[in-house]
Amino acid sequence: MKPIALFPEAAARGLMGIFFDIDDTFSLAGRIPAESFSTLWELWAAGLPCVPITGRPAGWCDHIARMWPVTGVVGENGALAFYYDESEKRLRQRFFFPPDEARKARDRLMGAADEVLRRVPGTALASDQPYRLFDVAVDFTEDVAPLPPSAVEKICDIFRDRGLTYKVSSIHVNAWFGDYDKLTMTRIFVREVLGIDLDEKRDRFVFFGDSPNDEPMFDFFPHSVGVANVKDFLDRMKKRPAYVTENAGGIGFAEGARIIMQKRGTVS
Repeated sequence: MKPIALFPEAAARGLMGIFFDIDDTFSLAGRIPAESFSTLWELWAAGLPCVPITGRPAGWCDHIARMWPVTGVVGENGALAFYYDESEKRLRQRFFFPPDEARKARDRLMGAADEVLRRVPGTALASDQPYRLFDVAVDFTEDVAPLPPSAVEKICDIFRDRGLTYKVSSIHVNAWFGDYDKLTMTRIFVREVLGIDLDEKRDRFVFFGDSPNDEPMFDFFPHSVGVANVKDFLDRMKKRPAYVTENAGGIGFAEGARIIMQKRGTVS
């Protein structure tokens, strides 16, 4: 991983958009710092499309798409994408598969989660679970005492044995039925909303992330950026970001985004 200061000027000038994870990438210690949110407004003012790519639930994504200075949001690790249609003044929703199908699998999904809670002491359903449509999130550090890596591995083993797709974030293990991930829905969103073939233009976008559930994005984008706390997960990751910031979480996001804007000539 190269220092973000070495991000190439030509790549910065050619950027068409920025994607970023939220928890511990845009946030820091459970809060969104003023630095990261004000930087997001600077990116908006500069006309650079920004899209959060998160494991957070549909309920959060409704708010984010309406209220944040973003072009849209991909949520639940790729199950959905929401954006606010300015011309019609309404929220648009795109799902990987119909929510009705997810409801049919809800009992099996929650059964797997119940097994995790029984067999892995100290775990809990994520506090945002009531706002989810497609997945289940098991908390191992957000609102519970931090659990060791061995406990996280056991959570993953249970979900794997139940035939679920799962991803580990910095705070939750998310699990679902289906073969989608963050990158799958990002491709769909960019094609349908921005009118761009992401496979042809992957070098024209940046992704900021911090944890194993961001690996598909780190692998896909040649100009991927890890905030400093990504180093805590390197032993769990096969694909690493191309660049890394000096600062952690949202302060690192602000650092990296401002360096990119400076190289674009949009800030002094």
